[in-house]
Amino acid sequence: MSEGLSNVFKALGHPIRREILDILKQSPKTTGELDEYFPEVTRYAIMKHLKILEEGNLVLVRREGKYKRNFLNAVPLQEMHNRWVGKYMQPTANSLLKLRSAVEQIGGKEKVGEFRIEQELFINASREDVFKALTEKVEDWWEFRIAPKGDTSHFTFDPVPGGQFIEKWGENDGAIWGNVYFVNAPEEIRLFGHLGMQGAVNSAYTYRLQEKEGGTVLQLSHTASGVIQNQWEQEHTKGWEYLLGTLLKNYVENKME
Repeated sequence: MSEGLSNVFKALGHPIRREILDILKQSPKTTGELDEYFPEVTRYAIMKHLKILEEGNLVLVRREGKYKRNFLNAVPLQEMHNRWVGKYMQPTANSLLKLRSAVEQIGGKEKVGEFRIEQELFINASREDVFKALTEKVEDWWEFRIAPKGDTSHFTFDPVPGGQFIEKWGENDGAIWGNVYFVNAPEEIRLFGHLGMQGAVNSAYTYRLQEKEGGTVLQLSHTASGVIQNQWEQEHTKGWEYLLGTLLKNYVENKME
């Protein structure tokens, strides 16, 4: 944990690297595309900055055909916030974030478009335990709910092809969070589901688990296309960071039996 945070602080220590993260927050970019933002900086220097950001796990590199695209991974920032900032400022920060969200949603518009979220985090547990927590034990840590306020709901997740990730409340009421269409346990599971989005939206998400240094690297990929509301990408990015980087990680490392 200490070494990981040290790499994050190192990665954030240069203004160009911080600017790169700001650019990637808007959308993923190839190295060549990033190079165009810094005409006075050599391509080699940009590559070095990206390498340091990758070592801090703040940038994830994914190959798409003959290109490599760089994605922002904000999970380490969430972990740093939880450790150094959250316990001191959380009540005030939450109030300000809620206010900003309310202001931004006034007059918000929908658009036909797409987004892609890539995140990665390390969990100090076996791959089998992480996979079990993601599926069979999801009821124990998944905090978000679709059920109407005042109704108690429960989750079930059947990790087989054709299985479903379902929230149920009342006698016959509920919602499907995901339909499973690919399983290679405990390495990968793929689902499609709206995840709280409404309307003409195609949405799919994938969990990939890799064994590393006595623990597990969890990779999330979430893509959505269709009639997308302006705030959905930011909301789902933050939501995944909280669900996986805070709730799931804490559950597997500290509470799972």
